[in-house]
This record gives sequence, C-alpha cells and structure tokens, in this order.
Amino acid sequence: MTTAQTQELDVQPSPLALLLLGREADPRSERGVECPGDLPSPSDPDLVARARAAKEKLGDKVFVLGHHYQRDEVIQFADVTGDSFKLARDAAARPEAEYIVFCGVHFMAESADILTSDDQKVVLPDLAAGCSMADMATAEQVAECWDVLTEAGIAEQVVPVSYMNSSADIKAFTGKHGGTICTSSNAERALDWAFEQGEKVLFLPDQHLGRNTAVRDMGMSLEDCVLYNPHKPNGGLTAEELRDAKMILWRGHCSVHGRFSLDSVNDVRERIPGVNVLVHPECRHEVVAAADYVGSTEYIIKALEAAPAGSKWAIGTELNLVRRLANRFASEDKEIVFLDKTVCFCSTMNRIDLPHLVWALESLAEGTLVNRIEVDKETEAFAKLALERMLALP
Repeated sequence: MTTAQTQELDVQPSPLALLLLGREADPRSERGVECPGDLPSPSDPDLVARARAAKEKLGDKVFVLGHHYQRDEVIQFADVTGDSFKLARDAAARPEAEYIVFCGVHFMAESADILTSDDQKVVLPDLAAGCSMADMATAEQVAECWDVLTEAGIAEQVVPVSYMNSSADIKAFTGKHGGTICTSSNAERALDWAFEQGEKVLFLPDQHLGRNTAVRDMGMSLEDCVLYNPHKPNGGLTAEELRDAKMILWRGHCSVHGRFSLDSVNDVRERIPGVNVLVHPECRHEVVAAADYVGSTEYIIKALEAAPAGSKWAIGTELNLVRRLANRFASEDKEIVFLDKTVCFCSTMNRIDLPHLVWALESLAEGTLVNRIEVDKETEAFAKLALERMLALP
C-alpha cells in the first residue's frame, strides 16, 4: 500500500511500522539509526589494508574487541575475542588504551563503558548494532512491572536477576532493587544467590535462559514459572499467579537462538547418525531438553576443542561462530554443522562490517571521536553495583 493510499483511507502507519521501515527512531530503545560520516564502499579492495594502516597508526591508543558472533572480515582485526562480559573486562584491564572499539552490539559497549575508566572512550562502529533481546525490556516497561508486583503485594519478596544481554538502564534497575546480573555461564549461581535474598525472582529479559536454568539445572517445575508480557495489562497475569510463582520470566528472547526447534533436533539426528547436539541455553526449553549438551558460547568452544577426532556435532548458536569452528576443526576430522537447515546470522551483530570498522578506525586515527557510547553517571553507578554483586558470587 502506498503512502497516498494510506492517506486516502486515513490510515496512519504505527510507530513500530515506521521503525521497521527505517523512517523513525525509538527514543526508548537502545538502537540507533544514524551513522554520521561517509562510509567507504564495501567493494573497496583496499579495505583490509586501510584497516591495518589505521590500526597501526593508532598503536596502543586503540584496543579492538571482537565478539564471537562477528563476521570473519571483522574478527581478524580484534585484539581479543570472547563473549560480551569477558570483552568488557578485557577492556578494563587495558587502561592505557584511550579508545575501545567494540565490535559487538550496543549493550556490550555500554558494559565496557561502565567497567572502563573515565579516560577511556568506547566506540561502536555502527550505532544501529543493537540487540533485539535487550530491546524487549525498556526501563519504562520494567518500572511498570515493578508497580504490578507492588500492587500484588510481593515486590518485597522479589529479587531481580538480569541477563548480561540487557541495556544499562535495566542493569541499573537491577542494582537499585537489590538484584544481580548473570551470564549464561553463571545463571544458576546467580539464581541460588537470589533465592537466598528473597522468595521470588524477576528474570530479565530472556525467558528461555531463566526457564532452562530454573527447571533443567535447579529442579523447579514449569508450573513454578510464569511469563510476564509487558504488552498486556498486569503482564497478562493475575495477582494470584504472581503470588504462586517462584520465577517471573520476562517475555523476551534471542531472535537467533529462539528460532531453533524440536524439529531441528529431530531432523539433524535423522540426517547425521551419532551426532551430538550442543545448544546454547537461550534456546527454547524443548530444544534444550532434547539436546545432548547445553552451555554458553565459551562452553561450546571448549567442548569442541576437547571433542575426539571423528566426532559429529550439530550446534545451536549463531552461524558465524559455527562456521568458524567448523573450519577450525576440519583438519581434526570433526564434523560440525549448524543445527537448523535455514541460514541465520545475528542481523544486528552483522551490522558491524568492514566498511564501518574502517570508518571508525580512520576517524580515530585522524583525531575525530565517532559513535562514542557513554552511560550517564547515575545509571552507571547502579549498573556497576549489580555487576559487582555478580562478580562477588561464590
């Protein structure tokens, strides 16, 4: 339908439709839509040489972080690789680096800014590299949720636990309300701690990690978990349902890990006899239950490193990493395939491409600070409190 037709029908596109069309920005979202400056052409054959030259010119002034899900053309320029929190801590351990170029997504760059010194400047090569999961919980929605819990008379019993894949605002909310942050590696420890502090947990923003940890790892039942939908009045739950629940799960998910299905697992077992199915805990509960192994990105990498030659693996995580691991271990006769037959990259992570990286590095080399990610001091203080609670976990 054309704009003229919508005007004739007096139909106005919704804010979400405009956002998806790239015509508007959502001020409540962590995503941006602008990248100032002229990017080099992606067909420029000199991009690799330009990136190397700019990085060499900057020397020790720049430290490039590369998340595991980045494309190979970008990861080759990373000084360190890893998951989001490891990279943020690596940045904090390099105080001599004036510029931290984070090849990841927005919430990761925020965490790096929170943990690094005031003298260090965190740069995200493309401000539109957000995270759909992190965007599923805004500060306003979570504040409204807390009001619902208060009205139900249970807020004092609830301890928020927020996944690392959340905005600085959500981390700050967690710190302010006595909660902690978790990663996919330490979620069980974080929940153990939380249940020592209170009777219930509000788990943000990934429902699947919260459910899988509670049920698979801690022995709770699915009935102990309820799903809070921020788009429904009172989260779509009654006060009685909230009072009976142990785990109040936020209705959020990873757009990549959430696509894997039980059919994916059954199909790969039929196609590849003897295959080991290894998935990330952000996958749906039925997928995790059907898998042979479940673990974080670092767990997946270590499991494949330790796997015997000739073993077969179907991996349920982001395709860039799976493809890189398949190439890495091909010489050891390890067969590694993507769990789903449909190709699926993390679309926002892939916004960090070589042209954006070259533009950011060349701008910094010329003395122009671009795309700085800076968390305000109050938000930083409460977010850091939540992160410090996580670091103090036994």
